Amino acid sequence: MKKLMLSLLLLSALCSQSFGAVGCDLNDPDRDVKRFFPQSTGYKTAYMSVDKLGGETLLKEIEEKLGDNFSGLYETIDVPYTLYTIYQKDKIIGYIHGINQKGQYGGLQVFLVYLPDLTIEDFYCQKLTSKKAKELRSREFALQFNGLTFKDFENYDPKTAQGGSDKVKALKNPNPQDDADFKAILRAVKKNLILTKIFINAKEAK
Repeated sequence: MKKLMLSLLLLSALCSQSFGAVGCDLNDPDRDVKRFFPQSTGYKTAYMSVDKLGGETLLKEIEEKLGDNFSGLYETIDVPYTLYTIYQKDKIIGYIHGINQKGQYGGLQVFLVYLPDLTIEDFYCQKLTSKKAKELRSREFALQFNGLTFKDFENYDPKTAQGGSDKVKALKNPNPQDDADFKAILRAVKKNLILTKIFINAKEAK
């Protein structure tokens, strides 16, 4: 009987993980905020979701801007997102926002660090299950995204991995022989840019 109960509890836990909406938070926000913004004096977190902000109508707008449909566990309409607003005293000096993205071998967690005007200041891949994880999580790879904005990705097509500004086209895959995760990261960056702008506007409207 005890073995049966244990099995049922384990199955229940697995099911809740499999079918629940998957959010994306910094593993250690105190450490990471200080790492990206050494001058910060604090931060606030805001929890957002597409279903609460605009439902199906907003989802369609996001998909249109992305150039691809949301699908799978990481892109359900009720996925919770966490926006970190970074302060130096009373002044906003930046934002950090991360999203989950399906990769070739598992989930990716792609965080973007933003200046107040939503220019990318840094890139951080918190989770990456890949044979080339070391290269895609390297400082050299991350630095390629610095200075990019949504305008650079506006015409990037994640379905074909084509388009975008000259800066986007110049982004280099550290392992050209296997580009599935590189393409997944570029899709994640564009999605992150779109959602961050929406979430900031929603936060400011309150």
